Amino acid sequence: MAEHDLIYDLKLSSIGPGKVAGLNTAVEPGNIDLAMKLHYIRGVYYFKREAFDGLKVQDIKDPTFVWLNKFPVHNGRFRRDDSGRPYIKCNDCGVRFVELKCRKTLEEWLEIRDLEMEKLLVSGQVLGPELQFSPLVYVQLTKFEGGGMAVGVSWAHVLGDAFAMVDFVNLWGKTVAHLDIGPPTDLAHYSPHKVNGLRPNKEKEEDPVSVIRVDPVGDHWIHSPERKMELFSFDISAGELDNLRLAVRVKGEFEAIFAVVWQCIAKIRGVEKEPKVVTVMRKGNRDGGGEMYLKNTQIVGVVKARESVIQSDRSELAALLQDAADGREEIEGAIERSKGLADFVVYGANLSFVDLGETDLYGFEYNREKPVRVSYRVDGVGENGAILVLQGCGGDGGRSVTAILPENEVAQLKIELVKEGIVTV
Repeated sequence: MAEHDLIYDLKLSSIGPGKVAGLNTAVEPGNIDLAMKLHYIRGVYYFKREAFDGLKVQDIKDPTFVWLNKFPVHNGRFRRDDSGRPYIKCNDCGVRFVELKCRKTLEEWLEIRDLEMEKLLVSGQVLGPELQFSPLVYVQLTKFEGGGMAVGVSWAHVLGDAFAMVDFVNLWGKTVAHLDIGPPTDLAHYSPHKVNGLRPNKEKEEDPVSVIRVDPVGDHWIHSPERKMELFSFDISAGELDNLRLAVRVKGEFEAIFAVVWQCIAKIRGVEKEPKVVTVMRKGNRDGGGEMYLKNTQIVGVVKARESVIQSDRSELAALLQDAADGREEIEGAIERSKGLADFVVYGANLSFVDLGETDLYGFEYNREKPVRVSYRVDGVGENGAILVLQGCGGDGGRSVTAILPENEVAQLKIELVKEGIVTV
């Protein structure tokens, strides 16, 4: 059976806030937000049949009108001002709602564990080429044969980082549970702000090492690297993680995975092309300073190895994380110098590691049911690739790792991980 024959009965609609945002309300993305505009985060939550059993589509939609009252910006659409800089018109156009059915059962699907096929369960749409009509968020419900549901959420990274997306989705679950989520967000007193309180470094004329400037994309916000990128994921149980930390001689779970995977990829690329500079993204200040509607507050650190990564002791590679320089001000400076018009890639500009291990991925409950598995990926990744370290399923303290790499490197990474005893044949 062909992949696209697995899903059928497509239905499209929109959901939006129950309270209007107000006439002529607009929000200006900060420089760090615009730096992320070619990236998209796609999340898939797998639920057993009990979560949505007996619910009609309207039953599912009804709580979303209260939920989306908190996010007037996310319901808007992009425009450009007279200078060409993008801004978001909060016009209550809403979030796109997608319904589909799948010919496989939830159990059959989870056995396949194919991230390329998983793309069928979450929208792959990007912003543009008609920006004024492009939703910033997609919610897709895919009903499996015999019950069970996949909830796919597609999120334009310009809205915020993965931590903000998780908060967004988890608040939906709280709304369904009739918990108090506070009053609707009021944009009446909004004024443009400096995201994170950062001061753009405009003195440097060259672009920072944490980004790559790409050819102008106009109003079609998509980055397509020349090399085909492939997805691969694997789980590390709590016990395996303990053994890995002992072997690397570090206390942190992320530090252990970071050092081992970095060295494995260095071996694949060889001495001449080993990545000595990597980007590390970790949770930053969630408040950022003042009222924030766009939340790209993650730290974008740069780690540099002076010696060969292949020959380095892994504990020394892990220790380099302590010296990671936060590059956000330099990124903001690059956007500021271009007056918000230049296009950059952040994920995959260098080999990039994203630490989502402490994020409450499984905090999205529907009718008191937690998802049995959660999967996240980033689209628009550059050719140097990205590694996402996620909270593992089952709540046992393990981790799930998603690799986005050039397709010729995925099979080689599997071989290296088998040698490490992390992945079984």
